[in-house]
Amino acid sequence: MPGADSAGISTAPASGVPAAAMQAVPVATAAAVVPAIAQDAPPTAPTLGATPLRRGLPRVAGGEPWPPAGLAPAAVPVIVASAVAELPNVEPVAATVVVETIVPAVVAEPEAPGVVEPVAATVAPAAEAHPAQVPAPSAHVVDPVAAAKPAAPTAPAKLYGSRTLAQWIKRVALLVVGALAAAGILVLAARGVTTLPGVPDFLVQYPGEYHLPDTAEPGFPWWAQWAHFLNFFMMVLIIRSGYQVRTQTKPPAFWTPKRGGKKVSINLWLHQSLDILWLLNGLVFMVLIFASGHWMRIVPTSWEVFPNALSALLQYMTLDWPVENGWVNYNSLQQLMYFLVVFIAAPIAAVTGVRMSEVWPKNAKKLSKIYPVEAARAVHFPTMLFFVLFILIHVFLVFSTGALRNLNHMYGGTDEVNWTGFWLFATAIAVTVGAWFAARPLVLAPIARLFGSVSSR
Repeated sequence: MPGADSAGISTAPASGVPAAAMQAVPVATAAAVVPAIAQDAPPTAPTLGATPLRRGLPRVAGGEPWPPAGLAPAAVPVIVASAVAELPNVEPVAATVVVETIVPAVVAEPEAPGVVEPVAATVAPAAEAHPAQVPAPSAHVVDPVAAAKPAAPTAPAKLYGSRTLAQWIKRVALLVVGALAAAGILVLAARGVTTLPGVPDFLVQYPGEYHLPDTAEPGFPWWAQWAHFLNFFMMVLIIRSGYQVRTQTKPPAFWTPKRGGKKVSINLWLHQSLDILWLLNGLVFMVLIFASGHWMRIVPTSWEVFPNALSALLQYMTLDWPVENGWVNYNSLQQLMYFLVVFIAAPIAAVTGVRMSEVWPKNAKKLSKIYPVEAARAVHFPTMLFFVLFILIHVFLVFSTGALRNLNHMYGGTDEVNWTGFWLFATAIAVTVGAWFAARPLVLAPIARLFGSVSSR
């Protein structure tokens, strides 16, 4: 604004007022006139449009809040002609000064709490301005917190399960670092054990495997290859659906049997349906291995399996791994693990799953008391974690102990080293990943309707 000074007082000359006279009026004069005029004003004048004064913190410790309690007066029209007349060499000027409300004590003490806007005065000719025509502005003691604009709301981070993507990355990174540190400690400890007296002789006496009976046939027949693929395919989806059932808060859809029964979530329907198919695949596999004599590959036939399994474990831990010849015979540690998966872990998963499902008879009170559902839940989830750990270790060892040959054993049906088994394995992985992403209500609902009704609630 032309002619405005740093105090916010407009010095633009009014009509018919010499500019020299206006420049001769100091800014301090207007500020000094305000309290004097305000004190001489009628008692009712300050209450016109007045508002309560906002008080802040005390100026000194233990003192009263600052500024003192009171009202912030409204705009007061004053005539500064007398003040101008007292100045030397300045002709009196009839003008109306409109002063926005400022408490004198606050002007004198700028360090008081709150933000105080400077005095703004406008000089206008008396003939053109009238006190009655001037609106009474409100007090301008501004609170910093109230004046601050609220921050724009930020969109919540997208959750993947129970965590954000950044939280998952951080968690996985911590797990990887921890696993590498633990693996390094185990390798050093195992190498130290191999230097103890008697341990080298133990490793020579028990190399990690024992000879199978002469009737055991080498190789993997076609039905073993298909059973292996279906077992992997369904176990992955069973683990996924089981985790969804355990963590879901609001199911995306519900399924009800055609013959009536309890309504369950569509994820639980998928989990139980896959369980049935998985058990059927396991039953077919066990019938075929006992009928063909291949059971000797995964069922121990000698007590030597235990010291050889310990020897194989120690060799794995030292990274001096035992010689792999899975086409003819597994090492003893592998044999024990396959036996544990097929004949112990799988039946436990099935028995605990049946107890938690709708197949369990509701009226069998005595049987339910002997085998409570809480015990089944306490065992079922750790069994799932065992399968997850087994799959991770199994896949790692397949790739780290001769990937092409091992993949040809279970997918190519040959002991040769070529890429046939690898591409069959890659196809199996692609099918499994596709089923993982396709297992959602939009795809599952048409299949579930073949065996019952599907609803959204």
